[in-house]
Amino acid sequence: MPSETEFIQAHGWHCVAVGKPLVHCEWQIDTSELAGDEVVVEVAGCGVCHTDLGFHYDGVRTKKPLPLILGHEISGTVVAAGADSSAMLGQNVVIPAVLPCGECVDCSSGRSNVCRSQIMPGNDVDGGFASHIRVPSRWMVPVPESYSGDLALLSVVADAISTPWQSLQRAEVAAGDICIIIGCGGVGGYSAQLAHSLGANVIGIDVNPARLQALADIGFENLIDSSDLSNRDIRGQLKELAKQNSWPRAGWKIFECSGHPAGQTLAFEMLGPSGTLAVVGFTMEKVTIRLSNLMAHDAKAFGNWGCQPELYPALLKEVIRGAVNLEGTTEKRPLNEINEVFETAHCGGSSKRIILVPS
Repeated sequence: MPSETEFIQAHGWHCVAVGKPLVHCEWQIDTSELAGDEVVVEVAGCGVCHTDLGFHYDGVRTKKPLPLILGHEISGTVVAAGADSSAMLGQNVVIPAVLPCGECVDCSSGRSNVCRSQIMPGNDVDGGFASHIRVPSRWMVPVPESYSGDLALLSVVADAISTPWQSLQRAEVAAGDICIIIGCGGVGGYSAQLAHSLGANVIGIDVNPARLQALADIGFENLIDSSDLSNRDIRGQLKELAKQNSWPRAGWKIFECSGHPAGQTLAFEMLGPSGTLAVVGFTMEKVTIRLSNLMAHDAKAFGNWGCQPELYPALLKEVIRGAVNLEGTTEKRPLNEINEVFETAHCGGSSKRIILVPS
């Protein structure tokens, strides 16, 4: 049976057109209409992602036509549930950014993150820049009862932390590896922290000194400001760092997190003998590369879309243990400031991950 609450008064912010201010909206959720495998989550926090900005400013198409509530980095509490999900009532959860069907060929072959029937909040359905969200219950990630921290901060696990986690797992990052992070804001910053937690030697590269300083503030030392350097100069600095630290010159693992053509070009040009390149950031723009570098260096490159929900429980435990610095890398803002926050993030004005909190 659904929860005893029949109607839930909800509110959020619609993206109505590319580049136009988001518009406040209100609606009611009739909990008696919930399917057996559905829940309503009261949102504790929803992180602002580069993908949201792409939908809003760059015209990246959403699967569900506008108007649409964006937001896919969500944590909260289950406040209503269908008949088959009633055991989840009252549970604090993180909602994975990609919710697969669990039944198709992709799901059964370890690629549930690219399930063609997936549901992505803020893309396929209304998302988390709202007070409540209605989603399938199957992949909700319970927050351990022992967690005494701020539930809103765990919202960034849904994408900004889980996406690089999957890329690190696929790159088989291990203690002693050289991990080069290109683009150190948001996903890139968490990629650096997670790689460090796995015992890797991390080098961060960015054109923005503030983003590099944010990593320096939490203890990272090998950081390169690439704003005035050629790609050749950057490669020279990487080789010098490897020499100074007696690190291997081969097998570097490069994580392109900038989502910028210049960053993607740099990442490919840094690829050397037996290297690995993970493309984590996204841009609509094209780049020109010499694909034969992969052959010449016996290297490999792969793309990374989201994260398999199956990987979340173990990741959440690592985050709670301190694999990333949530308090030092996030900033909470009221949801009703969403238009100001979007504009600031679009202009690159914040080095922290902004989490919007409903009033």
